[in-house]
Amino acid sequence: MTTALICGISGQDGAYLAKLLVDKGYDVIGSSRDAQVSSFSSLEKLDVRHRVRTVSMVPTDFRSVIQTLIKFDPDEIYSLAGQSSVGLSFEQPVETLESHAIGTLNFLEAIRLRTKPVRFYNACSGECFGDTGSGAANEQTPFRPRSPYGVAKATSFWAVANYRESYGLFACSGLLFNHESPLRPARFVTRKIVAAANRIAKGSGEKLRLGNLKIRRDWGWAPEYVQAMWQMLQGPEAEDYIVATGESHSLEQFVQEAFACVELDWNDHVEIDSTLFRPTDIFESFGDPTRARERLGWSATTKMPEVIRAMIAAERER
Repeated sequence: MTTALICGISGQDGAYLAKLLVDKGYDVIGSSRDAQVSSFSSLEKLDVRHRVRTVSMVPTDFRSVIQTLIKFDPDEIYSLAGQSSVGLSFEQPVETLESHAIGTLNFLEAIRLRTKPVRFYNACSGECFGDTGSGAANEQTPFRPRSPYGVAKATSFWAVANYRESYGLFACSGLLFNHESPLRPARFVTRKIVAAANRIAKGSGEKLRLGNLKIRRDWGWAPEYVQAMWQMLQGPEAEDYIVATGESHSLEQFVQEAFACVELDWNDHVEIDSTLFRPTDIFESFGDPTRARERLGWSATTKMPEVIRAMIAAERER
C-alpha cells in the first residue's frame, strides 16, 4: 500500500485529494497544525474523515516535519498548506512568505536527508506569473508576481527546482490557476458571490459589495485539479506543470452567471466598493495547459459556467 502525506488536508484541495487517494487504495496521512482541535469539516463533507489518519505538524518547524516523516515513512508528499488568500497576503506578508517558502524548504531538506526515495508535490500558483496579458502563461513564461502571495509561491517554486536539479529529488510544482468548489471558504470572492446570490434570491434584501469586476481569471473545478496533482507524481520524471482551463473570464461575468442561475439580474443587487480594491492587482490571468494535456493526458472538462452551477446547487442544499 502506498502511503501519502497531505500537508494541509483540511483545506479545499487537501480534502478532495484525500478522497481521490483513499479511493485509489492509498494509506492517507493528513496533517494540520493542531489535529486534536481541527474539525476537518471538509473531510466530513466528503465522507472520508474516517478513512484517513491525522497528525499535528507545523511545516515551518523542521523538527516537526522530520519527526512526521520518520513516524509515517510516506512514499508521496503533497505540500498544500500555507496562507492561501491573495488579498490577506497584503496584510500578512511575513506569515505568507514563511508559510510557503520555509515550509517547502523544510520538506525538501527532510526528504534529502532521508534514505528512502520520496515523491514530492509543491502546490504553486498561477499568481507567480502576475498579469499574463492577452496570452496564456506557459511553463516558460517569466514570473512577475504582483502580491506577497505570488512572491511566496514563486520562492517555493524555485526552491523545488533547485533541490530537483542539485540533489536529484523527485520534486515538482503544480502551477494551478484559480479552481473552485463548494468547499471554498466563505472569505473567497467566488463563494461570497454564490452565497449572496442564494440569500438574495430567498429575499434577504441585501446588497453584494464587491471590488474590481473587470479583472479576468481562469476558473476551473477543484476536484479535477487534484487529479492533475496525483498524475504529476506518477510519471518517470519530475516536471513542473501548469494546471488551468486555458480560458479567462471577468469577475463581472462570474457575477452575472451566478445571479442568472437564481433568475436575478445582478445589476439590481451588486454595489462596487473601492475599499475592496487591492493595492496592486492582476488584470488578466490565465494559463496554457498544453504540457499537462500532452504529457499527463490531463485536461479540464468543467469550465466556469458549470463550476458556478455546481456551487449554486451546493449552496442551495446548505
